[in-house]
Formats: sequence, structure tokens, C-alpha cells
Amino acid sequence: MRKLLVKWPLAVVAAITLAGCAPLANADMTDAETEALKARIKQEILEELLQGGQLDPAIDAGITRYVEKQRQARAEAEAREQQDTAALAKNVREVSAARDHIYGNPEAIVSLIEYSDFECPFCKQFHLTAKEIVDAYDGKVNWVYRHFPLAFHNPGAQLQAEASECAAALGGNEAFWKYTDTIYERTTSNGDGFPADGLVPLAREVGIDGDAFRQCLTERRYTDRVKEDFEEGVSVGIRGTPGNILLNNETGSVIPRPGAAPLDIWKQLIDGLLEDDASS
Repeated sequence: MRKLLVKWPLAVVAAITLAGCAPLANADMTDAETEALKARIKQEILEELLQGGQLDPAIDAGITRYVEKQRQARAEAEAREQQDTAALAKNVREVSAARDHIYGNPEAIVSLIEYSDFECPFCKQFHLTAKEIVDAYDGKVNWVYRHFPLAFHNPGAQLQAEASECAAALGGNEAFWKYTDTIYERTTSNGDGFPADGLVPLAREVGIDGDAFRQCLTERRYTDRVKEDFEEGVSVGIRGTPGNILLNNETGSVIPRPGAAPLDIWKQLIDGLLEDDASS
């Protein structure tokens, strides 16, 4: 039977020659044998090119293109998320001395509204920074505390939030802040950082009637209040804690800024809001 030579592209023939093989196929080869031969040839060509370094520039260029595409996609996604968050933050509820827990001047121009979780380690860190912010602005900035207990920190975070509301109901704004400050000072965070059986003794420690506090907490009087804060936070773009929104109470301008950023970052943002207020 007459033999038939397989016609190979010139570049492939050259590569095959370099690899030390000169495969020929004949008409008697089955399809499976032909495919196996092709696969072996491709593998030998690839190995030869890799060993010789001919593919290195192409591989490097491909990796660079891939990384750049991923970086660009991530940047675009972050930009969209920031735009969405800013749009939602505009709907944040106005600060109310009758409803909110306020540290500082209730009539301040700018409010730092924090949606917080008692068991969040970053909230523990930010708690001190927020006080520094208020103290640095001589009545122009106040701090508003709202609840945002994360599911993976419950039941601890939820129960502590309700306990702080009992403290506020029985002892007023001052008792709320004493109670809240002490939890953040002592908690080790992450879900079980402050013991549930320590909530009533803490109330007594800050000057609240222990029996009345126990009854308030046992009856879960403020479950709905905490839930309202949480749902409100979700509706204005809060996704984690501390979830913060700066609000100019006179112009309505808002700046969402999640996370426990350092004091100098907050000063830049607040100064911008105050300048906008002065120029309006």
C-alpha cells in the first residue's frame, strides 16, 4: 500500500526537527493513532519551546495583561460600590436628641454617625478615636451611636446592644455612655468578648438599679429598637462595622467612611464638610 505523508506547517516541522522526531503518518493509521501522534508532537514542541525559553516573553506578556485586567475590573467594581454607598448614605436619618445617643454638643454642625457592634474588634479600636474626634472640634462635631450587631457576633453583640438601651432608659444619656465605654474597654471582642452574666453587675457598677435593669434585659424590651437601627443601617449602605457616615446637619452633605480610620483622616473629611458649610 502506498504511503502518504502528513503535510505539516513549516513552523511545526522546524520545531519537530528540533525536538528530534520526524513523525510520518500513513493511510493505515486509525483516527485514534493519528490523534495520539498529534498530541505527542504538540507536547514535544511545547517542551522544546519551554526549554529554549522562546515562550517566556509571551507568557510574561499574558500574565501582565491578565493582572492588569483584574486590577482594572476591581477598580471599576470599587468605584461602582462607592457611588452606590454614597447615594444610599444621603438617606441617613437626621440626628435626634430624643432618639439618638449623642456624645458632644447635640447642636453640632457635623455629626459622626456610627453603626457599631459591641463585639467588633475594630469598633473597640474606633471607640477611642471617635471621642478624640469630638474633643478636637470644640462643639462643632458630635458622635451619634447606632446599633449594628453582626450575625456572626450574636447572641453577644445583640444582647449587649439591648443592655446598653436598658442603661439609657434607666439612667439617661450619661449612663448609656458609661455603660458603653466600659463594655468596649473590657471586651475581648469577636462574639464572646464580654460575658452575658456580667451585664447586670456592670449596670450596678455605673449607678443603675440592678433589679430594674435585670427586668428590662430579661423582658428584651429593646430588641426591636436594636433591630430598627440595624435595618436602617442596611438601608443607608452599611455593610460592616464600624459603619460611619459624616453628616453636615445644616447642608445635608454626607460622606460615608467605613472602618476604623485614624484621626488625621477624619480631620481631613470633617474640615472639608465644615468648609463647605462656611462657604454656603
